[in-house]
Amino acid sequence: MAPVIDPATTAGLVTREVRDSSRDGVPTKIAVARRTYAAERADLWDALTSADRLPRWFLPVSGDLTVGGRYQLEGNAGGIVERCAAPEEFAVTWEFGETVSWLTVHLTPADDGTTLELVHEAPVDPDFWTQYGPGATGVGWDLSLMGLGLHLASGAGLNPAEVESWSTSPEGVEFARLASTGWADAAVAAGEDADQARAAGERTLAFYTTPPES
Repeated sequence: MAPVIDPATTAGLVTREVRDSSRDGVPTKIAVARRTYAAERADLWDALTSADRLPRWFLPVSGDLTVGGRYQLEGNAGGIVERCAAPEEFAVTWEFGETVSWLTVHLTPADDGTTLELVHEAPVDPDFWTQYGPGATGVGWDLSLMGLGLHLASGAGLNPAEVESWSTSPEGVEFARLASTGWADAAVAAGEDADQARAAGERTLAFYTTPPES
């Protein structure tokens, strides 16, 4: 049975922010996503860093998960573990194809659980940014944070077939629309042209919800 998710409520659990920065003189864009979970920080940390638990809500991981080690997510990014201060923060490079970006996750105690802050910094490809904006990666992180929430609530693993079915359902498409709009709004708040940001959000939505050609 596919997960029962209210798109508006779930999308509204994430706050989104976009920043401009640079690394070694190269312009970068930073996407920040925050969500508070009704979970102890130690349990949330374990869900994020345990090779046994990651496949239950995200992807199988292999390699060395200690500082300086190289990890690989099945069918996705790999990289190097740069920092790890349990249960507060870890940082890794996020290497996909020829692109290297940087991912940092912070966990902070909150009154009703633990707040996760995910910070993804990537070099700017001006054409790609104009076409898709921050939602290109941001919507993917929204989906991952949703999966993490489902896992924390039940302790169970997600069924990939059920997740895929849900993502193309009306509820899944509405969630992607709300997430895309949220990232477009964050870009506008950071100073992007509103019409351009919202058009990029629509293209991002189409990317995540258009079935692949057979």
